Parts: sequence; structure tokens; C-alpha cells
Amino acid sequence: MREGLMMDDFPLTVSYVAERAETFYPGREVVFRRPDGTVGRTTFGDCAHRARCLASALAELGIGPGDPVATIMWNQPEHLEAYFALPSMGAVLHTLNPRLHPDELSFIVGDAEDRALIVDESLLDVYRAIADAHTFESVIVVRRSDDSLPEGLLDYEALIAGAEPMCWPQAQERAAAAICYTSGTTGRPKGVVYSNRSLVLHSLVVALPDAKGLSSRDVVLPVVPMFHANAWGLIYTAALIGSGLVLPGPRLDGESLLELLAGERVTVTAGVPTVWMAILDALGREPDRWDLSQLGALLVGGSAAPPSMIEAFDRHGLTVVHAWGLTETSPVGSVSRLPRELDDAPAAERYADRARQGVALPLVQIRGRGDDGELIPWDDSAMGELEVRGPWVARGYLGGAGADRFTDDGWFMTGDIVTIDERGSIRICDRSKDLVKSGGEWISSVDLENRLMAHPDVAEAAVIAIPDDRWGERPLAAIVLRDGAAEDAPALREHLASDYAKWQLPDRFEFIDEIPRTATGKFKKTTLREMFTA
Repeated sequence: MREGLMMDDFPLTVSYVAERAETFYPGREVVFRRPDGTVGRTTFGDCAHRARCLASALAELGIGPGDPVATIMWNQPEHLEAYFALPSMGAVLHTLNPRLHPDELSFIVGDAEDRALIVDESLLDVYRAIADAHTFESVIVVRRSDDSLPEGLLDYEALIAGAEPMCWPQAQERAAAAICYTSGTTGRPKGVVYSNRSLVLHSLVVALPDAKGLSSRDVVLPVVPMFHANAWGLIYTAALIGSGLVLPGPRLDGESLLELLAGERVTVTAGVPTVWMAILDALGREPDRWDLSQLGALLVGGSAAPPSMIEAFDRHGLTVVHAWGLTETSPVGSVSRLPRELDDAPAAERYADRARQGVALPLVQIRGRGDDGELIPWDDSAMGELEVRGPWVARGYLGGAGADRFTDDGWFMTGDIVTIDERGSIRICDRSKDLVKSGGEWISSVDLENRLMAHPDVAEAAVIAIPDDRWGERPLAAIVLRDGAAEDAPALREHLASDYAKWQLPDRFEFIDEIPRTATGKFKKTTLREMFTA
């Protein structure tokens, strides 16, 4: 083929995303709420310009191509500026979860070899807790108070005020753009390095109608933190296509979120099920207080959304859309949209389908592998570990840790146990480490949890495996009751008995005040096992 007929090898880089937001959507509003509750407003144009100044200031401090720079910030405009600036200048954005234990954070910043840190003043205690374990060459503080900074720390606003805006260098699309670390539920956290190319492709596909369905007409509120798996890609997607952004800061209680959702006329929002349960409670108390008529979709991920929760939001006229992904998948791998052939199906069948993890996004491949090492059929019956590959799926961890989870031909073994139906829709039965194997038969903790949370007295439920001399393992259900409900294990057992065989029912029901959670809001079943195994 003649050279002149080939397509341009246009680089897919974050700098292009930042420039597009600056060029085509400079007036698109970015609303944000500070930790003290005050609401402010800026624009993509202002954030993109300030990002150029931030990049120049960081370059003056010695930050160059390939250098990781950590952030400890909320969902706030300065974090958006770092999202633009660091990959665009050739450096690497490394978002840190401030809710992690200092020992874990210290390991992470040391493993990533972070050279500098940008931290919000409300999170300075998090920095101080790790300062002795890791020396940052520069620490930059985003502050709003007039208090003097401790010696050696730099003021964010003063730093960028004296900087000339940078003209973005020509970046390599396969160069590192960002690092996120896994939650570390088994062993030490592991770093996943995203390339410019992977982030741009992920942003494009996430916007598709059968994915998150975003356009320039939308206003997006990512409840999912910007320090968690790049806010599920919503920040870069919004910048790429011109959606408005609402950044909620640290106040994530139901009432605070509803005020923003209604007040800013948000059309799409995204977060973990625990957040939506809090919103449901607030709606239940005052259903007529908030006008949410513009809200088209509540994207749910991080853990399985119970069908009962999906039904409850339907009663408020709100639509839950289930998605699945991991840090290793950048993170969105599949989305559950009701197929048109089920439009007229019975309600129970439609809710069951919407509670699935859905069909893989375009460019993502999936397969399941059974205990015998063979690939499982797509019959929605055979169970196996989900394996995925694609242009935004990791092919290894930073430093080579966890190599046994990646195959030579690029497949990532997720640890999620699934069935896959004939159209390729995924249903996660459990994490491999959370399945209960009783007498050689598998019991899905997720299925039991979803059924328990459909009981009117149950606010939350987590099912774990506990050792059993006869059967190897048996299920135990930890229950958080709704206000005013009484402990009644026989009633809960009867509630389950209509759908499960006797051997699948939990042997024990433990009633507790709250279920321990990881820093990202998921049930921390390791703690429950420590509490109840003895």
C-alpha cells in the first residue's frame, strides 16, 4: 500500500484531552465544594490554564519526564489541574488514598518512588504521618487559610502565580501517565501504571451510549474519589467530550450529595453501593425535598448492587446502571444495560439482568476458566474465574509483583468468579477468596448478601466463610439492622429458604452495629473473619 494513503499516526495523549477541554469547552463549568461546605465555581478553561502554570512550576522544581508526583486531595479543582498537568508535561500522576493506614501509604510512596507531593491543607495530618518514612523533594500545599506554612512546604497558589503557562511537549502515547495502587486486600498493594494511550482509549469508550452514555449536554458528579482508580475515568471523559463537572469534596453523606445532585441539575453520577444506600435513606426520610428529575443514571460499581436497591431507586424514578471493573482495568471493563429483547420481560427478569455486571466494553475481551483449567461455556451455569484483556487492561504490576496473575498472551486473571450467559453478560458470583466451599460445593456469598438485603429489616449484610470440622467451611451472615428492627435469625433464615437449599443457608447470623469497610468503601471481610472465626 502506498505510504501516502496511510492514516496519520496521531498520538493519543492526555495533553490532547487537556487541550480539547481548553479549546472547545473553556466556559464549561466545574463546580466544587470545599471541606467547610462552601461551594465554588470555575471552568475547564481556567483549570487548563492553571494546569499549564502548575507544570512550569513543577519543572522549575526539577520534575521531568517519567517522574511520579503524588497527590493527597479530594475531588477538587486543584486535583483536576494535576490530572491535566502531570501527564501532559510527561510526568506521572500518582493519586494517594488518604484513608489508608500510614504504614500502607508509606509503602506505596516508597514503592512508587514519588519525588514530589501536592496535598490539600485539610489532609496535612496524612502527610505528616508518612513524612518520616519517605522524603519528598517538594511538598506543595493547597490552602485557603491565612495560617503560615511550616518551613519547607510550598504554597500552591504562590507557586503557580509566578509561573508562565507551559506549551505541552510532544509526549509518547505509550509513556506512563498515571499510577494507581490496588487495595492490598491480599498482600501488599501493587502499582498499576496507566499509559497516555490507555487513558484516552478508555475515556472514548466509556462515553458510548451502552457504556456510561455521556455527552456535552451532561453534568457529571463523580462521588467515586479522584484518588480511587482515576475516578473511574469520569474526569478525563468529561474533559474530552465537554460534560460539566461537579466535584463534591469530602462530604459524601446522603443529604450533602442530594443537595448537589438537585442544586446543580446533575444528570449522571457514580459511586459504590454504600453511598447509594445512604442516599436511599435520605430520600426515604424526605422524598419530596429534592428535585432529581434531571438525574438520568446512577452508575454503581466497586461491589455488587443488590436488586432490592435497584428496585428502590426505581420507585423514586431514578435508574441504577451497574458497571464492573478493577484498578487493573483502568477501571471500567463492563456495563450492564438492559438489552432490548428484555424490554417486555417480567419485572423480576429485568431486575435480575440489571443486577448483572453486564457486557464487556468494546475493545475488552473476556473469558472464564474453571477449576479444571478449561474455559467455561457461556451458559450462565458453569462458574469460573474471569479473565480479561484489552488496550486499557494491565499486563503486569509495577516492579514485577504478582506476575502469576498475568498470562503470557496478555490475559489478566481477575479473581472474580463468574458465570457468563449466551450474549456475553457477566454475573459475578463472588471473589475467589470470598466463596464458601462447603462439602466440596460452592456457595456464593454475594447471592446470599443480595437476598438478605432485600429483607425489610436488613440495612446491610455480609456473608463470610468460617471453618467447619465436618464440611470444611460454612457461611456466616453478619447483619446490620434498620432502625427499630429486632434481631430475628429464624425470620432471616426463612426469608432465604424460599430461594436456597438448606445446605446453602448460613449456620450463624451475627448482628452488629456496622460492617467494617476498606478505604474504598467495600466490605472488609478479612476483619469479619477475624471477629467471628473463633
